[in-house]
Formats: sequence, structure tokens, C-alpha cells
Amino acid sequence: MPLQHLGLVGYGEVGRIFSAGLHGQFQSCAVWDLKFADPATGAAAQAAAAAGVQALPSMAALCTQSDFILSAVTASNTLAVAQAAAPHLRPGTVFLDLNSASPGTKQQAALVIEAAGGRYVEAGVMTSVPPYGIRVPMLLGGPLAAELAEHLNALGMDAKAVAAEIGVASAIKMCRSVMIKGLEALVIESYSTARAYGVEDYVLPTLAETFPSIDWEKQGAYFFSRVVQHGQRRAEEMRESARTVQEAGFTPTMASAIADKQQAVADQARTGAFAHVGKQATWQTYADALLAARKP
Repeated sequence: MPLQHLGLVGYGEVGRIFSAGLHGQFQSCAVWDLKFADPATGAAAQAAAAAGVQALPSMAALCTQSDFILSAVTASNTLAVAQAAAPHLRPGTVFLDLNSASPGTKQQAALVIEAAGGRYVEAGVMTSVPPYGIRVPMLLGGPLAAELAEHLNALGMDAKAVAAEIGVASAIKMCRSVMIKGLEALVIESYSTARAYGVEDYVLPTLAETFPSIDWEKQGAYFFSRVVQHGQRRAEEMRESARTVQEAGFTPTMASAIADKQQAVADQARTGAFAHVGKQATWQTYADALLAARKP
């Protein structure tokens, strides 16, 4: 598969990690992000340049010079990115959609890209990217999935084709998200409430007794930190998980509630409730910040 010019849409955490890990394996590597045009976040373009990645001024510029595009944006922008890229795609461009979206959303995006002459592949990224970098496990779907997986693995990635149809990989990812993001939401609600009543020293040992393989102190701190840092992105992903449940014909009672909890923490983070909390903080410090932010 002769892919030589990499383009990334989105220069957030995932975009930065993938561009850093892959730019040396392509003849060119460029990135475009909406925040490049915002004076308040314009330093992001400078950061990309400093990392050896070309920051471009528009989606059109990115598509014009890329034969392999990775879309790594928030879940709510999945379809919008495909629609924005489609008019500018070079014929045969491979469009790898890394975003956490429902099978239906991915299918809509695929139709847009394929109609424009591109070759769409969906990806379900199966765990947090930072610990793994470009080796993060991902599942691929679409007619080109098997061929692309072989190519990506040769680049040092960990890709597995699971279906020639669009939607299967995303269904796997979204069903998993209900559990993982749900655990985050449950821990935050349970721990913060226990902290409010002063009973955490009784609650956590009972969890350890029931699930002894989990370090509930350490896992709690990790869950809090990830939601505080990425709650908005997680809330959007859970809305797509709710859409996935609806597409299956069920009422997304749990997925919707999880989205609400993730959004609530994201809203607190936006107001500065965790501004004083360090990166290596305990869960108790995060919970205390939520307690301090309670309304009378």
C-alpha cells in the first residue's frame, strides 16, 4: 500500500501522539486543527512545527497534499470532519477515522468519503492512547480494513481487522465504552459521596474484598484524573454510545446518565474547580475539589 503523505485532522492529545510516532515514516506529515486559527490557542501550530510536523492553514490544504488522513477529533465532530474533507480529497485517499462514534455515524461518514472518491476505514481505539502511543490496540472495519491493518502493523502500530463492513468495529468500541466510562462515573459518584459522609475508609475496603484484583485507591485516582482532564471528550463519546444503544433498539438509560456525569465533571473543570490539583493527586484531592464546588 503506497501511502507516503500523512495528514492528521486534530492536534489534541491523540493527534500529537500519532504525529510524533509516525511523522518519520512518511515523506511528509502535516496537521490541521481548528484551533490553529484561534489566537487564544495559536501556540498549538507552533508546537506542531517544533515537533517536526507541518501545521497547515485549512482542511483543503491538508487534503490536497495527503494520501493518508487520520481523523482524531472529538466524537461530536466525526461526521462534520468527513463532510469538510470530502470536497478536497485526492482520488484514492485512505481516510482512517479514529473517532469514538456510533456505527450509524461512522456509516454516514463512510458514505460521504466514498462518494468523494476516498477510501474510508473505521477504527475502534480500544483503550487510552497515552500509555501505548501508536501501539494502542485498535480494531478496523471496512473493505480496506485487512489491507490497511497489515500496513499499519508494519509501521509499528497494533491494528486488527474485524469486519469488511462499517459499523462492527465501532459497535465493539461503543459497547466497551458503556462499561469503562460507566466505571469512571460510578467511582467518581461513589467516592465523592463517601468522602462527603466521611465513610470512605469503610467503603473502599469492601470493594477490595469483593474485587481483590483492583487497587481501588490507585484506580480511583486514575479515573478522577482522566475525567477531569478529558471529561468533555468523554461526555461526547458517551452520547455516541447512547446513540449506539438507540440504534440497537434499546433505551440508553445508563449511557445517557454516564454522559451527564462526565459532562458535570467537565463543567467543573472548565470553571477552575481543579486548578490547584496536581497531576499525581490522590482521588481524595479530586473529591475534595468537587465537594468544595458544591452549591449550597
